Amino acid sequence: MKLSYHGHSVVKVETNDKTIIIDPFITGNGNTDLNADDLNVDVILLTHGHNDHVGDTVQLAKKNDAQVVAPFELATYLGWQGVNAHPMHIGGQHTFDFGTVKLTQAFHGSAYTEEENQRIVYTGMPAGILFTAEGKTIYHAGDTALFSDLKLIGDRNDIDVAFLPIGDNFTMGPDDAALAAEWVQAKKVVPVHYNTFPLIEQDGEAFVNKLNSGQEGHVMKPGDSLEV
Repeated sequence: MKLSYHGHSVVKVETNDKTIIIDPFITGNGNTDLNADDLNVDVILLTHGHNDHVGDTVQLAKKNDAQVVAPFELATYLGWQGVNAHPMHIGGQHTFDFGTVKLTQAFHGSAYTEEENQRIVYTGMPAGILFTAEGKTIYHAGDTALFSDLKLIGDRNDIDVAFLPIGDNFTMGPDDAALAAEWVQAKKVVPVHYNTFPLIEQDGEAFVNKLNSGQEGHVMKPGDSLEV
């Protein structure tokens, strides 16, 4: 399984001859190496409905005939826009031809802002994602605060790589994220959701230096990849 990071919370997974992208905020993201017009994906996984996570989902799904997997209300909202969306909810698990997806809790908000209409559309509860394929499990925490059930997620899953937000203000900051990393017990930890704009500027290297000695911290620049 090949994992690559593309700024903000954008993670690409290449496995089982499928290309999967998580939270594809590309257009308007000054911290990505991707161009939505050039991106080919088979599957889009979404953690929640904020614009900086839904991003280019509709365009990518239609261009690539890609399946979208998202929390129920968000999947319904995107389905009304002509997207092939599979709805899930927190605690639910489903096995697809590309791997197994389970949604976990995340403590955050979830709504899509339609700027032109000055309207905020509620898109259900936010989630984290446990994705398993080829015997490997990755955990994308989405946007979340620190919460004690992260221990349960770590106890019940053998997590190879965890992508954890460290930006603070809207999500966990570095100190809370370091404790989250300890609780989820991932072999490798990658900081995400930081340095996209001034309010969430953080030092990724300082964060990984906070991790326990038994965990590998990886500060990934947009376009960097790792194999698991």
